Amino acid sequence: MRCIMDTTLDPWWNLAVEEYLLTHLREPVFRLWRNSPAVIVGRNQNTRAEINSEFVREHNIAVVRRLSGGGAVFHDLGNINYTFVDRYVPGTNTARAFARFTRPILDVLNGLEVRAQLEGRNDLVIEGRKFSGNAIALHRDRILMHGTLLFNSSMKDLSQALQVKVREEGRGVASNPRRVCNLSEYLPAEMSARDFLSLLKTHIAGDIDTIYRNIPLNPKECDVIKDLCEKKYRTFAWNYGRKPAMEIVKRERFPGGNMEVHLNVKDDIIEDVKIYGDYFFLSPTGDIENALRGCDRTRDAVKERLKGFALEDYFRNIPGERFLDLFF
Repeated sequence: MRCIMDTTLDPWWNLAVEEYLLTHLREPVFRLWRNSPAVIVGRNQNTRAEINSEFVREHNIAVVRRLSGGGAVFHDLGNINYTFVDRYVPGTNTARAFARFTRPILDVLNGLEVRAQLEGRNDLVIEGRKFSGNAIALHRDRILMHGTLLFNSSMKDLSQALQVKVREEGRGVASNPRRVCNLSEYLPAEMSARDFLSLLKTHIAGDIDTIYRNIPLNPKECDVIKDLCEKKYRTFAWNYGRKPAMEIVKRERFPGGNMEVHLNVKDDIIEDVKIYGDYFFLSPTGDIENALRGCDRTRDAVKERLKGFALEDYFRNIPGERFLDLFF
């Protein structure tokens, strides 16, 4: 396993590194990294709806879209990010993947007599309070899971940088975020973030040098990452995307997460469609959007267009028939 202990705090660069590790390397990777203040939005989220734009602008907080699904999170220097990249076993569901990759984190905390556990879709919690959110991305036969570890983050900045969603009458949109906590509340007072990083690294590495290699990114790798960062992760198009001028907006909360469908319909034809959400996925949402453009807005026509798609790969734990309801 290759270990990368990054010291770069640039959020755009750090998210570009994540994509590089997933798409260019073949060996297992474990990475620890931190960001300067930033909001990191999920791959399919509507960035404008997830952030407090005024607060983010006034406090010079970066906004970066990641390649994985899930919801928006706040990063600062009090937050530790960890990443695992390994071979993807076909048929592995997201629940099993989360359980596999979060196990070492839970083992370290349990060793410190902190009773943490994996709960819900992707959260690590202590006494029902969330300190870690995790997300997954897939590329061919490779899987990446990365997560946050709130160590001593600013809870004030976290709560103000992210947009709180209020449940609308008759619509299943997101409720207020659950309570969150910092790990420092539960760890020995003398333990610093650096101490915890070292403990985590040691646990992952084990005692066998032959299977653990501490290898930083080399100049050739950095050249590839720099190009990816400049052409993708620093661009407005990637982080915000176009603002759709849609006539119809339908929202629903499913077991697999929140979903929002924007439709532009003319003469009962779906001229354009954009799907947002914090759901997890193994295949890109754009495939579905492209398939539905130009489709008659009838249930039979939409079902026919989607007949060849395994919807569970695109929208995890979102029932197919209820997904179709959002188009009518």
